[in-house]
Amino acid sequence: MPVRSNRVEFERDDGVVVRYVRHSNGGGLVSPRARVADDATVAATAYVEEGAVIDERARIGDWSWVEQGVHVEHDAVVSRHVRLGVGSVVGAGARVGEYAQLGAGAYVAPRARVEPDEAVPDGAVVGDAQERAAA
Repeated sequence: MPVRSNRVEFERDDGVVVRYVRHSNGGGLVSPRARVADDATVAATAYVEEGAVIDERARIGDWSWVEQGVHVEHDAVVSRHVRLGVGSVVGAGARVGEYAQLGAGAYVAPRARVEPDEAVPDGAVVGDAQERAAA
């Protein structure tokens, strides 16, 4: 049985080498410059980029991409094949359906839902906007 390395490197098209570490819960690829709670789950085929924060008990599904500066709050669920744009926020207990895309700076309020295949524009708010002001 092959042994899977905990460290992975890729060279981008522009020649820059990016490094990831496999998360202990799920095996997903996490930038060393991201912060992911030990009890969060990052699926083996998911990526978490630098500056992202994944809080306690949050789940990131297969083939999902968490871009730079994203914050996924505690108990949120991001389904498979989802892209969370730069600086977006998924509130506590929120759910993002499969194949959904959040634009840069989008905000999903706590316990709100993003439907499967939904495209949320840059800077848009899903759910109660007052929850964002209180955060």
